[in-house]
Amino acid sequence: MRMLPFHQVVDCVKQLYIECAHKLPGDVQAALAATAQTETNPRAKHILAQLVENARIAEQDLIPLCQDTGLPVAFIEIGSEIVITTSAENKNATVADAVQQGIALATVQGFLRSSVVAEPLNHRKNTGVNTPAVVHTTVVAGDKLKITLMAKGGGCENKSVFKMFNPTETKETIARWIVQVVMDAGADACPPFIVGTGLGGNLEQACLLAKKALLRAIGSKNPDPFYAQMEENLLAAVNATGLGPAGLGGQTTALAVFIETAACHIASLPVAVNIECHSHRHKSAVL
Repeated sequence: MRMLPFHQVVDCVKQLYIECAHKLPGDVQAALAATAQTETNPRAKHILAQLVENARIAEQDLIPLCQDTGLPVAFIEIGSEIVITTSAENKNATVADAVQQGIALATVQGFLRSSVVAEPLNHRKNTGVNTPAVVHTTVVAGDKLKITLMAKGGGCENKSVFKMFNPTETKETIARWIVQVVMDAGADACPPFIVGTGLGGNLEQACLLAKKALLRAIGSKNPDPFYAQMEENLLAAVNATGLGPAGLGGQTTALAVFIETAACHIASLPVAVNIECHSHRHKSAVL
């Protein structure tokens, strides 16, 4: 068994979350820069150029990319041959506890806006440290720990939708619905988008697939040719709507559409769409 100190996980999470806030992933930067060159609508072209410049300034001056520093979402893949070692100060703490501590430290030390309330309906009191984060943990083979953090803004998350279709629905019906979800998101969700889609599973798995789909690199394709073609067609259809950057018109409404799938019940066809804004902040590390 490999021993991994608790404090090392905390430090890693803290650094990842601070970097997430300041540095847009390379594939997202490249996609924005490319569309700024190919966009034909003058207003849209100007907006895309501003987004590229915003990313440059944020990274250079360590300024958050967006005032909404997001709800932290952590995907943890922990090897079955790892033991998280703790001290008397944090006795019995888990890898999930390390995530929460790291996020809290990053919020304070990185001067990030806190966007999390402790409960949703009654008092909605801000926790002040951007926790609790949403944590998804998977046990995998080996002695490594992979941590992937996403800072998910509220505006785009609010426009995400789930629907249970009849299993007799066609791919054309599903595609039209996905495009309509994107159109309904509109300017409120800060286009250009990355659109994550989960097909199959059940209610919670479809939604999780849609969120995980957002972590794929822009330019990647689903390994199944059927879904790869569907991704390509959906991206073209979304961009043909003319919604454009900031919802002000243009041919760049989305940078990518990603589909992830799972087996499902014979009576079900769950579909989830998770909308992500152009400030697509995520980062991974392996310990």
